[in-house]
Amino acid sequence: MTADMTTHAQQLRHCLVDTLAQGLTRRGLTLPADIERALRTVPRDKFVPEISLEQAYADTAVVTKRRQDGTGISSVSAPNMITDMLVQAHGTRGLAGAHVLEIGSGGYNAALLRELVGESGSVTTVDIDPEVTDRARRCLDAAGYRDVTVMCADAEYAVEDGRRYDLIIVTVGAWDIPPAWIRQLTDSGVLVVPLRTYGTTRSWELRRSGDRLISLGNMLAGFVPMQGAGQREGRSIALHEHVSLWLNEIDQQEFDGSHLDGVFAHERCEIASGVIVPGGRRSADLDLWLATRLPGFAMMISQQAAITSGLVGPASPFGTPALAHGASLAYRGRLRPLSDTEFEYVVYGHGPEADQAARQMADQIRAWDTAGRPAPTLHVTPIDAPDHQLPEGQVLTKRHSRLVFAWT
Repeated sequence: MTADMTTHAQQLRHCLVDTLAQGLTRRGLTLPADIERALRTVPRDKFVPEISLEQAYADTAVVTKRRQDGTGISSVSAPNMITDMLVQAHGTRGLAGAHVLEIGSGGYNAALLRELVGESGSVTTVDIDPEVTDRARRCLDAAGYRDVTVMCADAEYAVEDGRRYDLIIVTVGAWDIPPAWIRQLTDSGVLVVPLRTYGTTRSWELRRSGDRLISLGNMLAGFVPMQGAGQREGRSIALHEHVSLWLNEIDQQEFDGSHLDGVFAHERCEIASGVIVPGGRRSADLDLWLATRLPGFAMMISQQAAITSGLVGPASPFGTPALAHGASLAYRGRLRPLSDTEFEYVVYGHGPEADQAARQMADQIRAWDTAGRPAPTLHVTPIDAPDHQLPEGQVLTKRHSRLVFAWT
């Protein structure tokens, strides 16, 4: 790289970090000084050498490996998502001196972590795919981070026998939390993981407490799915040529959708919730509230053709909370503007009992509002934890663990 290109890369990097800091500020968050320094130091272009400098410093994910069908299976994550998770991992104590395990190797995040832990800390990054780890090793070496340990293994299991880490950060979408992750944490260690529940992914910051984990916070996230023993595919059920339901949990697997055939042939009904959203900023916490409170919950995926034609009006085309109620369907619709500054949650329904289905969802939106619009606390317990030892909340059973969502 010429001197001019190096200078241009630095300018682009600083512009990107300025944008990331401004984005956090708009959300009421602060970019810690050591994370800012790491972001301004690590050359992201070294980890995506196949693309231009402008693309390397755009705030987008870069897919580095795809399946034959085009699905991305490895990527260098978007800088905003990486920054959010680093802020989660940073907490109030910082990461200086920490020993960190990263699950999912793009190389760039491992380099940022290496900057954060300093000389007395360590970073190990692991991936199941040897092509991915070979690429991560080459990029880390090219960027000058030869002291990051790169391992090829299935991280569903312990990476190094007897080794424990202050932080485990997972950069792939996980469906469950295997026992090995908890065992590898120090007694008060933190796990940051994009966990898929009810069709959506949230990055949870979880602190170990004995054989359990308790959340310190969460945020929406999006990552390529886990491979290996921890892999779990969701299931899509077509309701229309351009509309489908996405199912993600064990108790939904018997759902075949046949009772919803022709549901859109019925005229759409609309139920106003009466719940006002200042500024039009929807709360992702509401989606999880609905998921844990409504039997028959799924996420509805809508292609643009269905929206443009007026067939559906979802809150988001990429996934909006939906409720299958017998032969009827309800889903959260686009916010209804009441003024320039106030908007209202509405619910749409289709089918022979559309009104009843829509009212059921609207009732839960009002219940969430009445409860004070709470944010969830997630408790991760062993799969064999008896009911009387579980905290109060909605229980979701996974393969290795029982998740309890508390709303106090």
